[in-house]
Amino acid sequence: MGTDLPVALVTLAAALTQRLSGFGSGLIPMSILPGLMGIRTATPLVALITTTVDVLMLSRYRAGIRPRAVSPLLVGMTFGIPLGILALRRIDERMVLGVLGAVISLYAVYALAGFRIPRPNGRPWAWGVGFLAGMLGGAYNTSGPPLIVYGQALEWPPDEFKANLQTLFIFNDALVIAGHLVAQNITPVVARAYLIAVPALLLGFLIGGRLSRYLNPERFRILVLVLLCILGVRLVLA
Repeated sequence: MGTDLPVALVTLAAALTQRLSGFGSGLIPMSILPGLMGIRTATPLVALITTTVDVLMLSRYRAGIRPRAVSPLLVGMTFGIPLGILALRRIDERMVLGVLGAVISLYAVYALAGFRIPRPNGRPWAWGVGFLAGMLGGAYNTSGPPLIVYGQALEWPPDEFKANLQTLFIFNDALVIAGHLVAQNITPVVARAYLIAVPALLLGFLIGGRLSRYLNPERFRILVLVLLCILGVRLVLA
């Protein structure tokens, strides 16, 4: 009962941020909820939340999907996700939280600084990026950073970028949830928290849609990245 309101508020904030800035549905709850309910409860819960968000987002951008662009990434993710879920079960929770905080902070700094990596060429790069994204997705629900960096380096057009990312996220979500089911990580506590999160998620999308008419998306994105950097550092130091 003590975590019901925080779960609802964090989910609402994550959905609202995703609607306004195009990211945040996984990074925001994973930067807060593990400290409230433990990493092994928060991770499968956030996997369920992000799956719901990604399905809603893909319905808007599905026309831009490019199968040839995402297929090698999917291969790498297939091998990375099980290892990430295994690491979640086997590695000390404090270490897991520290790595999670580092991933969130480094991505926030990268995005704020406007860095761009050289254009990656060849399938080995895609396999490697997919594998890394899969491991991060399986352990932390944070497959986004390497995929976003990769898509930006290839200069995917905006609609294709969003559609490809949502396709990759949904694939990641499906495998991660399947892995959590096999590992028996989706407990009654997780299922109950998800039922509490769903109304907040839908409300966040609705509010985000209304606010998008008035807010400057770039300024909002910068604010979110600064907050993520702070939350990531907090996890590292916890």
